[in-house]
Amino acid sequence: MSDGPLIVQSDRTVLLEVAHPQADDVRHELAVFAELERAPEHVHTYRITRLGLWNARAAGHEAADMIATLERFSKFPLPQSVVIDIEDTVSRYGRLVIERGDDGALVLRSTDEAVLAEVSRAKRIAPLLIGHPAPNVFLVDAWARGQLKQELVKLGWPAEDLAGYTPGTPHAIDLAESGWSMRDYQSQAVSSFFDGGSGVVVLPCGAGKTIVGAGAMATAATTTLILVTNTVSARQWRDELLRRTSLTPEEIGEYSGETKEVRPVTIATYQILTAKRKGEYAHLALLDALDWGLVIYDEVHLLPAPVFKLTAELQARRRLGLTATLVREDGREGDVFSLIGPKRFDAPWKEIEAQGYISPATCYEVRVDLPASDRMSYAASADDERYRLAATAPAKLDVVRRLIDRHDGERILVIGQYLDQIDEIAQTLGAPSITGSTPIDERERLYQAFRVGEEKILVVSKVANFSVDLPEATVAIQVSGSFGSRQEEAQRLGRLLRPKESGIPASFYTLVARDTVDQDFAQNRQRFLAEQGYSYTILDADTIAA
Repeated sequence: MSDGPLIVQSDRTVLLEVAHPQADDVRHELAVFAELERAPEHVHTYRITRLGLWNARAAGHEAADMIATLERFSKFPLPQSVVIDIEDTVSRYGRLVIERGDDGALVLRSTDEAVLAEVSRAKRIAPLLIGHPAPNVFLVDAWARGQLKQELVKLGWPAEDLAGYTPGTPHAIDLAESGWSMRDYQSQAVSSFFDGGSGVVVLPCGAGKTIVGAGAMATAATTTLILVTNTVSARQWRDELLRRTSLTPEEIGEYSGETKEVRPVTIATYQILTAKRKGEYAHLALLDALDWGLVIYDEVHLLPAPVFKLTAELQARRRLGLTATLVREDGREGDVFSLIGPKRFDAPWKEIEAQGYISPATCYEVRVDLPASDRMSYAASADDERYRLAATAPAKLDVVRRLIDRHDGERILVIGQYLDQIDEIAQTLGAPSITGSTPIDERERLYQAFRVGEEKILVVSKVANFSVDLPEATVAIQVSGSFGSRQEEAQRLGRLLRPKESGIPASFYTLVARDTVDQDFAQNRQRFLAEQGYSYTILDADTIAA
């Protein structure tokens, strides 16, 4: 028995004592292979999952390392069942291998013939196999590489994909040499990606994911397709690549709703790739327009479901996913693992902050009391109406005004989910608003005015959740969000994490209607950031000076 901060339980849950002096160190090591499930004030609950263990193994962590972490920090001896579960689960990764046979054909191979026999008889896998030339080998249909990996993960036997990649059409890309250099963790991320072949790099917002993409492109030196969330993001990628690499404007194409350019480096939006005409995907030709050697998925946690299906057919292309969080609200982390690739590199947010590369941030949950009339309307409403009533409570508007006064002179983002709420706040504050209906050119003009200080306040919808570079924003006030979305919470805090010339630390406020589902959803949204070491200070709205 020791004085560690962990209690490991036989159901694979791990309890972390938050106030323990070793808690921050343990949190970073635990996050390698366990997922935070609940994060109340004093004890956080993690769960050890199969996918977490496989991601850790793919990133180079052995079962013995994970068990040693638990043993080192646990108050009590580890349950034997947990130790055996970790060893057995980790050992499943790579027992099956997808590779090329001597004749170049795609094969599924294993040294464990019993496992191979088991999976080959599975209803959804048998049609993908077209021959059995040796006891430890099955031939795989050439088109089925992605689907096979998906089905194997579902069966609990993740395959290691060693079948290699097409080099694509060579295209020289060099990193610009003057004025900057890649940070150590960015270089490590690029190296880890290429060591693994394909996969996901997880870095905090503001830590330079685009630069990791540029580094991967320079290493691959091939034609590259970059998939991004929206047109604003596409143009930011273009500007960053022009600044950081030897690429010229003529070498970079935009493929979006507005422009259809195919060039050696083409930046396309997810929306255009999933657009349909007469029931068919109208722009699938883009995937074969050039012999792409690298496909980059920006904000891979937001990958639309149809793109998974398209990606299943791109397994011969090297694939890099970039994200601040692998959390997906639709539960399709397994598809990211099998089709984009395992997590290859993950830098904890607080670790990057400690190095001075992202801004320190303080998180607050401001609890707002509803007046009696609003409480009665809430109580009398149907379940599916209650969140909107609580999230858009008029009482929040006065709190927004007081917080803006508190941070007078700073650059402030007010973020909401509902358009009528956004319009009302913008009108009351006399500030511009940006929503999905705001034209792209107008969005870029307002973002630029905010960057240079001409506009101090922007009221924005979820269009500003991701891929928007606003480095001098020091305050975000979240008045409503997408129910309990953990990845949205991370993205919204991420708007504040770019290092600031002003040196002002970031403040992230979430306004919550007390004793409503708004408060319940807020607790779920905060889980990912709690895993990264951020804690929320609870404030009563009445204590914020008018």
